[in-house]
Amino acid sequence: MLELAESARVADFVVLATGKSRPQVRAMYEEIHSRMKAAGVRHARAEGVDLGWWILLDFGDVIVHLMQTEARQYYDLDGLYREAREVDWSKVERPALPSTRNRRARRGEA
Repeated sequence: MLELAESARVADFVVLATGKSRPQVRAMYEEIHSRMKAAGVRHARAEGVDLGWWILLDFGDVIVHLMQTEARQYYDLDGLYREAREVDWSKVERPALPSTRNRRARRGEA
């Protein structure tokens, strides 16, 4: 995760994540999409989901790039954002997500 606020006007943060295969990149997308949806956060239309080579999710202030290893090397976004400050992901405060049970209850399921 890189902080872009001072170095670029695209977004405040960009997340670069790598998957080893098309199914893994798609699974990463599905997990992020479902967790953010559960938290009430929506993104603009995701690009690249069908191919699973490079999936882009735009959350406004945060842009997520999910890429296969070869795509990440080829497009070199790490180089593009080389002057951005890397954020220690383990220290980022994450909001609690509602439990599956609570989500089912809200939808009227048992």
